[in-house]
Amino acid sequence: MPNLTAVSKEPRRSAPPAAPPVPPKRPRRKIQQEFRTVVSPHQLNSRRGRAVYWTVLAVVVVSFTAAFVFPLYWMVTGAMKSTEELVQIPPTFLPPEFSLDAYAEAWELMDLGLLLGNTALYAGGAWLFTLAIDVTAAYALSKLRPVLGKLVLALMLATLMIPPMVIMLPAYLTVKELPLLGWDLLNTPWAIWLPAAANGFNIFLLKRFFDSIPRELLEAAEIDGAAPARILWSIVIPISRPILGVVSILTVVNVWRDFVWPLLVLTDSEKMSVSIGIASLSSQMPQNVLIASLVIASIPTIAVFFLFQRHIMAGLTAGSLKG
Repeated sequence: MPNLTAVSKEPRRSAPPAAPPVPPKRPRRKIQQEFRTVVSPHQLNSRRGRAVYWTVLAVVVVSFTAAFVFPLYWMVTGAMKSTEELVQIPPTFLPPEFSLDAYAEAWELMDLGLLLGNTALYAGGAWLFTLAIDVTAAYALSKLRPVLGKLVLALMLATLMIPPMVIMLPAYLTVKELPLLGWDLLNTPWAIWLPAAANGFNIFLLKRFFDSIPRELLEAAEIDGAAPARILWSIVIPISRPILGVVSILTVVNVWRDFVWPLLVLTDSEKMSVSIGIASLSSQMPQNVLIASLVIASIPTIAVFFLFQRHIMAGLTAGSLKG
């Protein structure tokens, strides 16, 4: 008979460990979102909030637009009025009839064709010399890094702290007798071109943009055997079009609207700029004809601004951040 008291030799299996107790769920706290704006989105969702917001926005936009556009409107319509109507009090906001006779009279009596041609010559030459001198100077300070380059840049920036009227006399004496050469540049386009090209602000803008160009791109061109001039012409200038557009616009507009410097260096009536020509003939012309001449003289700069206004902000902000 089998031994019933025999003990089984099989090992006993241990019981599985007990699962850890699940902690009770805590109620979620409602996070209050803070808005650091004048009007929160919750207020804008209400009818009263939307009404107040759009009313304030419309008033601000219309007010600022009127402050900038109204002088232009008054100048354009003032040329269509007679002299008696211009001095009338209270003034009239609309001319009795839209006539362009004052514009045609201003073009003939003031010889605006010659004056605008002279000014275009001065602005175009200043633009070419500015690009040739300022671009090469900024490229040398940014990428070639010559000896005492930081000192040269500091001296250029120091010129921005000097009022223009302070350097007017030294600049005039320099133009009257060019150092080392002794040339008299008065009544010549060179008296406008050379001072316009010596602009520390333009060099600073260009240098800041050139600093943002990756160094590896230029080193790759150097490995291929490209000289610094070749790198500047083939690589740096094509990718620097935004800042070149800004410098071009600033140069052309500054030369076009300048008054004091052309008045000193351009004394010949046949070589006057448009601002000097209009000022010299203002006492001999009716007021509506004078206003018409100012409108015609302003058209080129206004057209340049509207055509290239996108490039102004794009170029000024380009190169300000590195990434």
